[in-house]
Amino acid sequence: MTNRKRPQVYITRKLPDAVETRMRELFDAELNVDDKPRTREELIAAIKSADVLVPTVTDRIDAALIAEAGPQLKLIASFSNGTDHIDIDAAAKKGITVTNTPDVLTEATADVAILLLLAAARRAAEGMRLIRERRWIGWRPTQLMGLGLAGKNLGIVGMGRIGLAVAR
Repeated sequence: MTNRKRPQVYITRKLPDAVETRMRELFDAELNVDDKPRTREELIAAIKSADVLVPTVTDRIDAALIAEAGPQLKLIASFSNGTDHIDIDAAAKKGITVTNTPDVLTEATADVAILLLLAAARRAAEGMRLIRERRWIGWRPTQLMGLGLAGKNLGIVGMGRIGLAVAR
């Protein structure tokens, strides 16, 4: 029977309940239960003792912050699609691996593109504004007709992973 210390994981934002439950099972996890952005001072204090930092895209993990990391910090596992908010070179110089969740938002982003397309074509924002302002007087045959999309051709600028997902 081993008596290994569980890795100390510092999570900067609230994650889905199932993820947080699993984190507690596997790690000595410090969760962000109130889901308020962590201050710079809180991040500095956390990386002095954490083995793993789990930031999101809203956390700025720059060279100055990474310089404060204790020697035990070996992983920055960003809960984000990209890593623009992390100084990868500074992390590498300290022997810290940086990971992210690539492609995790591809389908969701494509869904939002379709949502925006439908909302613009059908004038949804204008209709919602009428309702909020209590100016909706009931249905009329020509009110907010917008444009139908049936039979139209859709041009997609860029056929990367999101453009392909929109096309599907």
